[in-house]
Amino acid sequence: MKLKENAKYAIVVPTSMGVRITPAYRQPVNISRDFRLQATSAESNVLNIAASLGLKTKALTAFVAGSPIADFIKRELRFRNIEFEGPEVPQGGPWGYRHQFNIADSGYGFRGPRVHNDRAGEVGRTLKAADFDLERIFEKEGVAVLHMSGLFAALSPETSRLCLELAKKAKETGTLVSFDLNYRASFWEGREKELRAVFSEIASKADALIGNEEDFQLALGIKGPEAGGKDLASKTDSFKAMIERAREEYKNASVFATTLREVASANSHFWGALMLADGEWYIEPPREIPVLDRIGGGDGFVGGLLYGILKGWEPAKWAQFGWATGALAVTMLDDYASPADEEQVWSVYKGNARVKR
Repeated sequence: MKLKENAKYAIVVPTSMGVRITPAYRQPVNISRDFRLQATSAESNVLNIAASLGLKTKALTAFVAGSPIADFIKRELRFRNIEFEGPEVPQGGPWGYRHQFNIADSGYGFRGPRVHNDRAGEVGRTLKAADFDLERIFEKEGVAVLHMSGLFAALSPETSRLCLELAKKAKETGTLVSFDLNYRASFWEGREKELRAVFSEIASKADALIGNEEDFQLALGIKGPEAGGKDLASKTDSFKAMIERAREEYKNASVFATTLREVASANSHFWGALMLADGEWYIEPPREIPVLDRIGGGDGFVGGLLYGILKGWEPAKWAQFGWATGALAVTMLDDYASPADEEQVWSVYKGNARVKR
């Protein structure tokens, strides 16, 4: 994949920032009194890999003017080495705009995780292309990779149009487009025809298309994998066939990827990955990984894959690094991975958990 030369930003994402609250000690939400607060969004989770490893990244987002939650989010993004810009939207009174709340139970053992999204009045739903100077960002400053998520694209008609405008500007300026389909049924309800058209248009401009079997089927209408064996490893051929069908439909893309996950318990998963790059297959067979909190593992995979592309590595390393950053993300209380350095990620990939002094 050819990257834009001399780009100021390695990755730019449009996103709607919010906060996540998680009970302490892996307890259920309904009986908890103590909660941990963090800033969150799927797209900023992807940025966190490159940002932690020293690359320049930016989030295009919106904030509620004068909100202490907005101030908290800004401080968190600065701490994570992620730049940001976007409009300050007046709250409009107690029943006006706010940042979304993600209320998450991590689960434990055979008690599965439960996530409740409280997104009424979400300020990020108002974002539009006019909120940003796209000529400055893409032409004067330069962006190597524009990454977008189906979660943000489906938030509102306004964010759908913003994603379409960003994809168009990226293609005009030589910026690679990455699209993680991230289908959510509750976001699509009553908008199926509209969003299928939006997602198909974005996908037609994408250089990298990422998603699981549900994403490809429900967001793009690609026939999913056939019913196969009992474990993920035995289903590889049917997953490959699904991606081949997507490749026939979306010829602009040169990279297609999906994660493979089998849940033994909330604390133990079998984690793998499948990637097609320039016609060659790269497979990371599922391996057992320990899980502290599963939320964000997929974003970690995408972030690691994009980091490998940005570093100019051979494609096999993109999938390997993405597998490892996804596995790293689920060992952390935050829903994103913050690798100390590349060596730490490669140690995760090798299964080397020995102490480093």
